[in-house]
Amino acid sequence: MPTAVLVDLAECEACSTRYPLSELVDTAEHERFCSGCVTDLELCAGCDLPVRDTALTTDDDYRCAGCRSAFSVCDDCMRYTRYNIAILSGGDVCESCAEAYSTCDDCNFAVAEPVSINDERDVCAECRQDYRECDRCETLIRGREDYCDDCYRPDHSLVHDSEYTPRPIFHGTGPLFLGLELELRTTPHGFDDSVETANDQLGRVAYLKHDGSISCGFELVTHPMSYDYAITKFPWSVLSRLRLLGCYTDDGVGIHVHLSRAGFDSPAHIYRWLKLVYRNEDDVSTLARRRDSEWAGFHPDIREKARELAHGGRGWGRYHAVNTRPPHTFELRIFASSLQRQQVQAALGFAHASAEYTRTLRAHDITRNRGWEWATFTAWVAARPEYAALTAELTALGATGSGVSTGNQEEDLACAS
Repeated sequence: MPTAVLVDLAECEACSTRYPLSELVDTAEHERFCSGCVTDLELCAGCDLPVRDTALTTDDDYRCAGCRSAFSVCDDCMRYTRYNIAILSGGDVCESCAEAYSTCDDCNFAVAEPVSINDERDVCAECRQDYRECDRCETLIRGREDYCDDCYRPDHSLVHDSEYTPRPIFHGTGPLFLGLELELRTTPHGFDDSVETANDQLGRVAYLKHDGSISCGFELVTHPMSYDYAITKFPWSVLSRLRLLGCYTDDGVGIHVHLSRAGFDSPAHIYRWLKLVYRNEDDVSTLARRRDSEWAGFHPDIREKARELAHGGRGWGRYHAVNTRPPHTFELRIFASSLQRQQVQAALGFAHASAEYTRTLRAHDITRNRGWEWATFTAWVAARPEYAALTAELTALGATGSGVSTGNQEEDLACAS
């Protein structure tokens, strides 16, 4: 008789049928399944064993509980992940889900509910505690400063109130005097040095004032000067000194030049001067280095009122290319500010040259010699060495003459003489 062989039997833990132990398959949960039942199970991507209970991971595969023990669950997608990222004011999420969150611009951590700082940056709730409101407005500022950049207005005894109007000190010989208003910005830390340097350099020629449109800076205002005095006697080195101390200009500041009304011969002279400026808007704007300024507009209705303004009318408002509101001066407001000597001298040069050019301009000059045209005016300027800075600036800007002026010549001739 054949020898009997003892076979170890065990039950399939799924169907309870007994099978030789060698025919059963071990699962990841340490169970034994028959070959029929094991086909219904998933394979664990980690240990490659069949498994009754699996879970999806961020690798897009399924793993058993043992292989998932080093993983954690993403609070957003509920998948298992090797690496979790803590979200401030939120849960722990996988790397993929973390991409949907903002990052605090201050601490660089992901944040569930960012707080906007002045619509410019997003921060977490903890970093928000580093900010406070500006003492003058609702702008949020960081650190121990009391004011935002726009509201910061340092004070100094040498900078007068914006309404300050001293008794004028006339420099040079008239009748045409010019007054320069140069708007400048400073850095907060350089304000005091800039003020003291300017005051030391300017002496009795000019003074400093606050300006409502300049949060940190000042307006340098000269007493009335003849053009010759301005070019030869004004301490021009102060511009480079202020630049070295951090003073600067931008689109929000400008140069204004006042021309004394007494420097014009007659209403006809004033009319011709206003017409020259307004007829050549494009070239004048090029020289001024700014266009479409809200502070110095070339408004058609003001141009149409040139005759009325020449006879003492004040017009409306002051934000025009030529402000006619001041009782003793005309204010030419067109220029962008600058700390470059040539550009500031060119502004004074244009104010003076345009008044002198139109002083003797007559109807026959306009009809025969194109007297209204910019090219004619700049040729007149170029022939006079006292306007060297203006000529150099016109050349540098390519503004020596487009030959184009706008207006009705016959109508303008009516008051030109």
